[in-house]
Amino acid sequence: MSSYPLLNVFLTMMWFFLWVLWLTMVFWVLIDIFRSPDLSGWVKAGWVLLTVLLPFVGVLTYLIARGSMMHEHQDRRDRNEIYRPSDRAIPDEGQASEISRLAALRDRSVITEAEFQQGKTKVLS
Repeated sequence: MSSYPLLNVFLTMMWFFLWVLWLTMVFWVLIDIFRSPDLSGWVKAGWVLLTVLLPFVGVLTYLIARGSMMHEHQDRRDRNEIYRPSDRAIPDEGQASEISRLAALRDRSVITEAEFQQGKTKVLS
């Protein structure tokens, strides 16, 4: 019987990547369980227990029962992050128009840069 070391290397790499794929899938399922707004606390606890105690059964059952909703949850999270107001203050229209009026005066050399900066600070405060 001859030895096939290249086949062993291939099989080892294949099992390693399948293991990484499996761990990634388990973590995505757990993340989706915790981020699902439509699940109550007890249902989330049940899914987590099933996934942790019986990982193959739990993950496969979750993917069959709620797999189509995982994409919807991710889309909802992405949309919320895009439209979430930022931490910095956004000037309202009155402030924006006042700053643009000051910028126009600065561009026509009616006021200096220092006066523009002083006026902008005054408008934004």
